[in-house]
Amino acid sequence: MIQAQTHVPLPANEAVRNHAPGSPERHELRRALMTQQATVVEIPLVIGGRAVSAARRRPIVCPHDHGHVLAQVHSAEPAHVAQAIAAAAAAWPAWSRTPWAERAAIFLRAAELLATRWRATINAATMLAQSKTPHQAEIDAACELIDFWRFNPYFAERLFQEQPQSAPGSWNYADWRPLEGFVLAITPFNFTSITANLATAPALLGNVVLWKPAHEATLAAHYLLELLTAAGLPPGVINLLPGEGRTIGPAALGDPNLAGVHFTGSTPSFNAIWREVGAQIARYRNYPRLVGETGGKDFIVAHPSADEDALLTALIRGAFEYQGQKCSAVSRAYLPRSLWLRLEARLADTIAALPMGDPCDFKSFVGAVINRHAWTNIRDYLELARGTAGCRIVAGGSCSDTHGFFVHPTLIESEDPRSRLMTEEIFGPVLTCHVYEDQAYEQVLTLCDQTSPFGLTGAVFAREQPAIGLALDRLRHAAGNFYINDKPTGAVVGQQPFGGARASGTNDKAGSGTNLLRWVTPRVIKENLAPPHDYRYPYMEGDAADDTH
Repeated sequence: MIQAQTHVPLPANEAVRNHAPGSPERHELRRALMTQQATVVEIPLVIGGRAVSAARRRPIVCPHDHGHVLAQVHSAEPAHVAQAIAAAAAAWPAWSRTPWAERAAIFLRAAELLATRWRATINAATMLAQSKTPHQAEIDAACELIDFWRFNPYFAERLFQEQPQSAPGSWNYADWRPLEGFVLAITPFNFTSITANLATAPALLGNVVLWKPAHEATLAAHYLLELLTAAGLPPGVINLLPGEGRTIGPAALGDPNLAGVHFTGSTPSFNAIWREVGAQIARYRNYPRLVGETGGKDFIVAHPSADEDALLTALIRGAFEYQGQKCSAVSRAYLPRSLWLRLEARLADTIAALPMGDPCDFKSFVGAVINRHAWTNIRDYLELARGTAGCRIVAGGSCSDTHGFFVHPTLIESEDPRSRLMTEEIFGPVLTCHVYEDQAYEQVLTLCDQTSPFGLTGAVFAREQPAIGLALDRLRHAAGNFYINDKPTGAVVGQQPFGGARASGTNDKAGSGTNLLRWVTPRVIKENLAPPHDYRYPYMEGDAADDTH
């Protein structure tokens, strides 16, 4: 027993390692890549801390070399979901009562393990299975996840310090309880950090979790659960259920003990979850918390006063880093004609020169898209551009699936600001621009706000302050994360908590205490320090005037 009021160490964002030639981190990463390329990993389910085999298995391949198998993943069936729910229920009494500082210590240890011994392993798995370059893997799988595991305990401590006022003679306090039941974490392929945070943020608050990762991110998830176990996470707190959503989802969502869903993925998928939970609302023990970050059709609006070089860099990085497979990636831009006349050729030349290939070749800027389904979907949008009047492919437009699922970064000009290419989420390296007349800036802001159903990220580029102020006002509800003279990607934990509204999700802001608030249910307690011994109130006592009546 420690008699002390402890405090979580003040967090700071993890420094990004640059993997420069000759650096120790470059050597360590190359060694991890070689090891994983030479191994086919068997990935079982993990239920109650035990490895569980399944009859069906699916391979994980390198998107940039789809003939190369990295892992064989066991696929959960409904019976496995039931086992995982039972294992989580068995772990809940002890875990939910574990002092929060002890839970926090596990994730702080996990952060240190990831920052040191596990860094190259997790980065390499992310590069190979998700086709990320060394830089994209480092800022995601290492730095952002380390930040989540360091900042979330700090935010939790601040949350627990939020306490009610106490009147004289009483003591009031809030007990920030975990939810009753289990949380279903449905996690995406595109960010290893988000994959882990969706499972671990509820667990930090004392909840037990069923973790269903996207298939392509299961290799990283497998290693991350091993890391968490090494950090001291008890069995059954997080149960790994790889497999198909149509199998796992109904089995988990139909259980009366569902306490919440922590989701990142497509808008249609989240809508389907919401409908399914709503249809079964009477059977749940509590109203499940539904927390989701979904799609985006993210924008850049440039004013005629914009810095041309800064705008070009933001368009290239914002649209084409990680093949445009970021919820925050720029996929539509509104450019004034005066700038477009100067930028068009420069953009086209820059796009044509972007190095594309195997991310293990450290010269690559662009890798492959995640799988054949994504490749086919993006190819169909490129065909749409070719067949649509008023659309013109300015640069790129080619794709090949011979060796890997490659789509060359593509720039399209659309005369129609409401074309499908300007309004629909493509989730690939495709940027569509609408060129407007310089004097129509105000109208374009209204157009930008009303064109898309999404509200995730956006940016304005301008040197003139009135133009910036007007954009902040007119686009107030168009983006949950808004940037001024910067690309709308790359949110940092603790600096730009991430999320959007409209069709982009519930805007619960991962990377802040707001998200953690969703995974607790407060109990307010009043202790009367001097309870009354007489039921009568002073007004009930008579006086002389009363005696006259």
